[in-house]
Amino acid sequence: MEWLTRLPVIGPLVVRLMRTHLWRAYERLDQTHWTRLAAAITFISFLALFPMLALGAAIGAATLNEERMARLEEFLADQVPGISDEVDIQGLVDNAGAIGAVAALLLLLTGLGWIRSMRECLREVWRLPEEDANFLLGKVKDLGILVGLGLVGLLSIAGSSFAVGAVDWAVERLGVDESGLVAWLLRIAPVLGAVLVSALLLVYLLTRVPGVRPPRRSVVEAAVMGAVGFEVLKLLLGGYLRGVAAKSMYGAFGIPIALLIWISLMARLLLFCTAWTATAEEVAGSDSSEEPDEPGDSPPLEGRAVSTVSGSPLGDATGGGGGDAPPGPGSVPDSPAGPAPGSRGPSGRSGPSGPSGSGG
Repeated sequence: MEWLTRLPVIGPLVVRLMRTHLWRAYERLDQTHWTRLAAAITFISFLALFPMLALGAAIGAATLNEERMARLEEFLADQVPGISDEVDIQGLVDNAGAIGAVAALLLLLTGLGWIRSMRECLREVWRLPEEDANFLLGKVKDLGILVGLGLVGLLSIAGSSFAVGAVDWAVERLGVDESGLVAWLLRIAPVLGAVLVSALLLVYLLTRVPGVRPPRRSVVEAAVMGAVGFEVLKLLLGGYLRGVAAKSMYGAFGIPIALLIWISLMARLLLFCTAWTATAEEVAGSDSSEEPDEPGDSPPLEGRAVSTVSGSPLGDATGGGGGDAPPGPGSVPDSPAGPAPGSRGPSGRSGPSGPSGSGG
């Protein structure tokens, strides 16, 4: 890309692009080989997906009524397009007792491995070394992060469900025309609720999992971008997962392969959001260094004479500014660089005083 900056027309545009936060984030991803990191996250996430679904169905069947459970099934089918065609969610609910006992053990093992792999990948984007912690303490910490992630997800889903229910109740009680503008605006609430759920989960993943404290503004920006990107990818991939992947040309592996593609895209989106937060301070530092000096600020040291004894500036080297400060006690005056024009040197000859009329 360096040669593009020297082109006459697009050179300045390329230079401006390379100073943006977006380009800094891309550079960080390229330097950390993010395709390998995305592959690692995809593999471990695919292994942990089905045990988490089974355990979630078991917990939901034990704590929710039929109406809320049906809403949870719809939410899961909406968050992971095509998963209802591959996994019988209703069957998981009907066999919640037996499935929950098996899935609890699987989730404990795969979930801890997922948290560890996720933390290592995200810390790699931050260029942070691996944490040297005690094995048992590390597992306890990973378990706490996993439980916290589950609680954040449940609270986010509950809040989104409450918002959707409140909107439906308002539309029904107020008698709002379903084809009117007000009803259309109210129908946006579920979409905003889904974006809020994704944003809260991303905030947790970007901060708690890698164990970092990025600037709050960068976390909010990354969470919003990631949540919007997540919803857009769901819309774009929903038709593919329900239609193309279910064709006979893929056979029995159509939906699993499509799920792998979907998880891979989600992993890349998460890594980009991580790179955005990891380069926030770097971008802020470069922006502050490029700001012009305010009026009244002291001029830089370049172009000013500096004392060889104290190292402090003596005055303007170009002739302007104040004179030299008087030498302090014990200081040695600076020796002149050479004989001044017109003075006599050690040999008694005059120094060069310019061109003279006499020739050699």
